[in-house]
Amino acid sequence: MTFVVGLTGGIGSGKSTAGHYFEALGIEVINVDLISKNLVETDLDLHLKISGYFGKKSLLGDGSLNRLYIRHEIFNSSKKKMWLEELLHPPIKDRVLRSLRYSLSEYVILESPLLLETDQYKLTDRILVIDVSKEVQILRVQKRDRISADAIEAIITSQMPRMQKLKLANDVVENTGSIEKFKLKIECLHKNYLTLAEEL
Repeated sequence: MTFVVGLTGGIGSGKSTAGHYFEALGIEVINVDLISKNLVETDLDLHLKISGYFGKKSLLGDGSLNRLYIRHEIFNSSKKKMWLEELLHPPIKDRVLRSLRYSLSEYVILESPLLLETDQYKLTDRILVIDVSKEVQILRVQKRDRISADAIEAIITSQMPRMQKLKLANDVVENTGSIEKFKLKIECLHKNYLTLAEEL
């Protein structure tokens, strides 16, 4: 039985960076965003359903999905967001379960922005939330994605409230200091997770 740590956090919190740190420590990271991206790129049926639902603007010149446009649409329409989630969540869950079944890692990180908004959290033994203030989220995402503060606010509003995430977390890492401090916090958690995995 694999010990699974769910890794989540709001947009711009640094959860992906945390995932990379765990990978560098030799731990398998199952990244739900990457699974979702691979699914819509390789499954023609899903690709056609999504482009058919979101229209011509959802396609780029090379025929691939315009992820920025679709993200904008779902964060401004709960109906569209729900439609996409209902389409993608079952095949995503199948791939996650398959990855967990064949994992040889001492424990596994399940990295997902929607871990707590979906039933993905039920696959975990422990939940780790990477936390920053809303102001930091906006600054980081503006710098990274070059989108407006209003657009980022809409994304933050569409996600589970920060305080609610923190209440559901077993572990919280504040990512507001230096890279070195953030890395050290992840390394400390890694040692703890190794111990917990051995006790499972």
